[in-house]
Amino acid sequence: MDITIHTSALPHNDPDASLAFYRDALGFEVRSDVGQGRMRWITVGPAGQPDTSILLAPPAADPGVTEDERRTITEMMAKGTYGWILLATRDLDGTFQKVQAGDAEVVQEPTEQPYGIRDCAFRDPAGNMVRIQELR
Repeated sequence: MDITIHTSALPHNDPDASLAFYRDALGFEVRSDVGQGRMRWITVGPAGQPDTSILLAPPAADPGVTEDERRTITEMMAKGTYGWILLATRDLDGTFQKVQAGDAEVVQEPTEQPYGIRDCAFRDPAGNMVRIQELR
């Protein structure tokens, strides 16, 4: 089989703040931005990698989600336990400084982990954990 990762999804509750974080702080390209108000689906991705994207989507737009599930999703997003993504860079310190300068919430400064990687972590405006590993 020849399968690739094309798009992964993360929830947002403020599309403009999420767009600013992923576009301005992380430097991702905006591939599409459809819908209006809080009901926007925004696709972003790293420059030079047109086949890999992140879809920033309203978390409870699915008509199959119950009101109880919507409440749970909202609570989990507020705690930062609903969505997360793992990114990678060759320049962890430079990336950390750029993202931190964009007023992102720092969860962890660049740290050598006991399991053999060096990484840092932020929360995006929706509370999603964004961990960035250093490529070696």
